[in-house]
Amino acid sequence: MNAAVPSAPAGDGREERPRRAGPREHVAAAVGLLDRPLTSYYLVLGCSIMLLALGLTMVLSASLVQQIQATGSAYTLFQKQAMWMAIGLPLMWLASRLPVRTFRAFAYPLLLLSIVALGLVLVPGLGHSAGGATRWISLGPLLVQPSEPAKLALVLWGADLLARKERLGQLNEWRPLLVPLLPGAGMLVLMVMLGSDLGTTLVLLTIFLALLWVVGAPGRLFVGMAGLVCLLVAILIIVEPYRLQRLTGYLDPSQNQYTTNYQGTQGQLAIASGGWLGTGLGEGRAKWDFLPHAETDFIFAIIGEELGLVGTLVVLSLFGLLAYAGLRIARRVRDPFTRLAAAGATAWVVVQAIVNIGAVIGVLPITGIPLPLVSYGGSALIPTLIALGMLLAFAKREPGARQALAARGPGPVARALSWLGLARRQ
Repeated sequence: MNAAVPSAPAGDGREERPRRAGPREHVAAAVGLLDRPLTSYYLVLGCSIMLLALGLTMVLSASLVQQIQATGSAYTLFQKQAMWMAIGLPLMWLASRLPVRTFRAFAYPLLLLSIVALGLVLVPGLGHSAGGATRWISLGPLLVQPSEPAKLALVLWGADLLARKERLGQLNEWRPLLVPLLPGAGMLVLMVMLGSDLGTTLVLLTIFLALLWVVGAPGRLFVGMAGLVCLLVAILIIVEPYRLQRLTGYLDPSQNQYTTNYQGTQGQLAIASGGWLGTGLGEGRAKWDFLPHAETDFIFAIIGEELGLVGTLVVLSLFGLLAYAGLRIARRVRDPFTRLAAAGATAWVVVQAIVNIGAVIGVLPITGIPLPLVSYGGSALIPTLIALGMLLAFAKREPGARQALAARGPGPVARALSWLGLARRQ
């Protein structure tokens, strides 16, 4: 008969080892982090900074060969992009500190300014055309694309308009819901369409549909508007021969690989040659005059070639986290304008990223829109940074966010000002 094993006497100095946390505990801890008041704030800020850093690095890598040939310096576009970032980041910081009423005050002036600027694009001598589209205003050495601020204008104006109607209880019928939202959005879309810019037209229509969805438009009305958008896009494709060629090339990529399908084919070859870990930063071959517009529309292909599948998954993860943060803000805030503007801005950035990446990997037709925060171009970068700064301002209005910020203490900017003796005395 086996004797019972005696238990260790108390106080013998031996202690039980702590039990290792299992997968469930790790998942619970991760979910707990996502439930914190400032999660949205730090996700928007962190994803934006990482995408900006990656974008600046890849702009240098993607453009150095072409710029050495054109200007003798590999850093020409890199320096310009860094300059745009130096302008956009302070604007992002300023937007993150503005009250909601300031964004609402800017809505109507920005909409009017966008319509005027889009009209100037169509003026002979001022408008600049490239790639079949007239998108830019030529201001000496600078090319400004007014359709980019128009996205921000539609977000602010549409959110303000619907928030006012919701407060007055005027969203029960389709007429007050669509008027004047539909004519205003239609004016912006028409101005962009006259410049043959299908990519920006898609983004503006996406913002319009996102606002209708968040405000709770009836299902029939939303489906009808979505069908109208699809019909409009089909008409835009049919009336322009080069767009129709892109569509047929997308449907049959094996044809015309050296003409209309050349850019898409080279982009997919670049991604395929990257493998798991890529060829190495700066070691890609597609930028050696094989892939057109490598630093703008097809910078994702350079990321796939030089950083491999891992690099592309990092980019997708950052945009996925940005989408989660933006929708979290829209779900948690109480103010109707804040909810609508957050959803509209998130739809703008995320859908534009999806359309760009989808075109590069061949699951969507090529539309010629840049990858937000990553592609070269100041006209797209600055409005996007302002929109992200607006999301940061809205994130501070989530439940418990103000208390968490107050408990955190002064930020680095406030500390720097205090060191200089410029901080406001309490």
